[in-house]
Amino acid sequence: MNAMAKPPVASQDFVSAMGLAATGVSVVTTDGPAGRFGLTVSAVSSVSADPPLVLICINRKSPALSALDVNGTFAVSLLGVENRAYAETFSGRPREGKPFDFDNHDWREGDTGLPLVTDATAIFECETHESLDAGTHRIFIGRVIAAHKGDAEPLVYCNRAFRRITAHEGN
Repeated sequence: MNAMAKPPVASQDFVSAMGLAATGVSVVTTDGPAGRFGLTVSAVSSVSADPPLVLICINRKSPALSALDVNGTFAVSLLGVENRAYAETFSGRPREGKPFDFDNHDWREGDTGLPLVTDATAIFECETHESLDAGTHRIFIGRVIAAHKGDAEPLVYCNRAFRRITAHEGN
């Protein structure tokens, strides 16, 4: 071991600290030869504006992973505060209905034919540009082929709870 290198922080300490990061909540959907899948994710980020690229991170244990690999397309619906039920369903913890069931909610078909949350804050329809494994997750980088802007107030997740953004006035 390099004298300057330090061991990584304990996983539980990392998870505890990272849980305080406020993140947007999205449902990632895919459809195609490997089937239709949806999954709630908080790891979504812009990569590039030219060309337009976004990334998503999916746990490699997720049943949606192989469908994302095979289908080659995915959509990211950034959820609004009124879309909390979508987040619960596609995280496997719905208040009503079955987990991961598309019939629990209303969808519209996107330019790519993928299911999109009808009144999402924003939507990105993507073709998989690249993917790579990192730790327990696979990072998918999508080339955005359609983007839609809504007007819903975004849903956020922080400290193990769904939240809404409130305006702060002053300095």
